[in-house]
Amino acid sequence: MSSATRAYSHERRTSADVIATSLADAGTVPFWLDSPLRPPAEDRLEGRVSARLVVVGGGYCGLWTALVAKERDPGADVVLIEGEEVACAASGRNGGFFESSLTHGVRNGERHYRDELPVLSRLAEQNFADFEATIERYGIDAELENSGVLVVATEEAQITGLKDAAARSTDPATVFLDARQVREVVDSPLYRAGLIKQAGYAYVHPAKLAWGLKRACQELGVRIFEHTRATGLGREGDRVVVRTEHGEAVAERVALATNGFPSLLRRTRQLTVPVYDYALVTEPLTREQLHSIGWTQRHGITDSGRQFHYYRRTADDRILFGGYDAIYHKGGRITAENDQRPATFELLADHFFRTFPQLTGVRFTHKWGGMIDMSTRLTAFHGVTYGGRVAYSAGYTGLGVGATRFGAETMLDLLEGLDTERTRLRMARSKPFPIPPEPLAYPLIQLMRRAVEKSDANGGKDGPLLRLCDALGIGFDS
Repeated sequence: MSSATRAYSHERRTSADVIATSLADAGTVPFWLDSPLRPPAEDRLEGRVSARLVVVGGGYCGLWTALVAKERDPGADVVLIEGEEVACAASGRNGGFFESSLTHGVRNGERHYRDELPVLSRLAEQNFADFEATIERYGIDAELENSGVLVVATEEAQITGLKDAAARSTDPATVFLDARQVREVVDSPLYRAGLIKQAGYAYVHPAKLAWGLKRACQELGVRIFEHTRATGLGREGDRVVVRTEHGEAVAERVALATNGFPSLLRRTRQLTVPVYDYALVTEPLTREQLHSIGWTQRHGITDSGRQFHYYRRTADDRILFGGYDAIYHKGGRITAENDQRPATFELLADHFFRTFPQLTGVRFTHKWGGMIDMSTRLTAFHGVTYGGRVAYSAGYTGLGVGATRFGAETMLDLLEGLDTERTRLRMARSKPFPIPPEPLAYPLIQLMRRAVEKSDANGGKDGPLLRLCDALGIGFDS
């Protein structure tokens, strides 16, 4: 397929004036965090504290670990430390897509976990249900919506994949839509087919979820220290010492939930790479504007390329539009400056107006980006070290809203020395293919990005590099 016929080809670019005007007043604080509900930060750790369990990281994975640990043993003394503030990173600035999948989709699951798929599917459904039950139990107003997802084809070559997915599905609510039918659900000139999926797809307000988990942890007695950056691990007899900038926490067990940030364990540092994802949010849309694009239901939308967009409606009827342009910054640096990338915001605005030309002239109120941790399996991995006293979980690759709860349960199983279905899974017994360190990482990742772009332009036909990576169990996706 030539580039001239592609949905987002350069030849069809929205005018520069329209893009510039739409972004002119957009704020740089993530939409979810730009809220008066944001709780005050807790004091930093000063001196020395002791606990049975110390959790490092105040994102979803760390919060779920602390919460579930207290539910399993209400008498356990649990401490959580966070380098900045709870929800400051990926947990407070993601798209709020809550999927039950633990494998980054069926095809990726078949690639890496084919023999375990029945167990993984059942555990994923249970984790999804437990997630919902937990936030209801603690009265967490996370704006949870079980409204399904619409997956759209924007290229002819993607239609077959949607038909195949519909044929494989055992859920009667999974329905293939042809070009006319999909445009009756949401009207975009780019849509050539669609797939409605219901079971296992929901949406949350990311920051309100994290803040609610923080409150629930504290109500159960978890001690939380913010602005407390962990700097290293050590041993003290049969206990583990977590060193921080202004003190230390000593514990029987430690759970590391730092995800894309540099691991305190040298052995896991090359198992993830920090990739930046970016998003825009529009001003609130009127009823007439939503009807002009036919998006009157509450489902989210994704498209089918490897470089894909994700978009959804917020509670006040804005549209969040993100994804596609996954960026690895040279050197693997994680900095606040990388959260803003004008070229990507312009690209997303262009793609938004080409997706919904009916909304040309709408302004964006928020633009932001942030790091997610990608593994070469595109799924999380979990493990234990220090003689069973330190567990870790990382590599969620953009699917951490729900899967982090499963990772928390897995880490706690490992720390307790339990033989469970979770600890017997490959994702808890083996590690993904490591990513080379710099200076090799940057040119290799750029090479992979170009191969992915070429594959999308070729109707999803992989070239030699992607076929080789697939044979080695290495994936790269936006």
